[in-house]
Amino acid sequence: MDFFSTHNILVHIPLGVGGYDLSWIEAVGTVAGLLCIWLASLEKISNYAFGLINVTLFAIIFFQIQLYASLLLQVFFFVANIYGWYAWSRQTTDNQNVLQIRWMTLPKALGWLAVCVVAIGLMTRYINPVFAWLTSVAVSLMQGVGLSVAMPELQPDAFPFWDSCLMVLSIVAMILMTRKYVENWLLWVIINVISVMVFARQGVYAMSLEYALLTLIALNGCWLWMKSAREQGSRALS
Repeated sequence: MDFFSTHNILVHIPLGVGGYDLSWIEAVGTVAGLLCIWLASLEKISNYAFGLINVTLFAIIFFQIQLYASLLLQVFFFVANIYGWYAWSRQTTDNQNVLQIRWMTLPKALGWLAVCVVAIGLMTRYINPVFAWLTSVAVSLMQGVGLSVAMPELQPDAFPFWDSCLMVLSIVAMILMTRKYVENWLLWVIINVISVMVFARQGVYAMSLEYALLTLIALNGCWLWMKSAREQGSRALS
């Protein structure tokens, strides 16, 4: 089981103060995540297989470094990947019409915008007690299945507003991607740009570089899906 340990180092990357030790599990999880986003930009259903690998390995990492709220977010992504795989794989004519790549209607887009603004505002205000509660729930669940886990001493969030943006926008973007809305890629671009800045500020340069690559992939996905939406719209009018 050494592969799943964050102490099983693949390579030392000379970035930042003292460099960065990249473990096997982080490397494989990161590659799986990059493949997931790239295949999603090409509208390939296999993206969900790599997505499941990515969130599973990252959940194991977050457990080892005691980021239990992030672990629970990976649980959400795991369920969303399964749902997306199911939704994209249905081959009925009616479902194919519903799940064509498309833009949201203006009322729906404004509705999601309002949800994001309210959710980000609430999370920014209550992120520390919410994360403490989520951590408590995660610890209780793991203790319930026999794992020897103690409640960690949590420090205040370093970037409460930006952290809240990442959490809320990631959930919304994942939901929109499973329904094939073009706007999901616009959100992923925003999410990745914020991640690059936050991780660079925290000195985690390897992760900052990873999200810089994800930004480029998301921009490519945005362009491809916008092109597909235009083509499908033209066919619908013809």
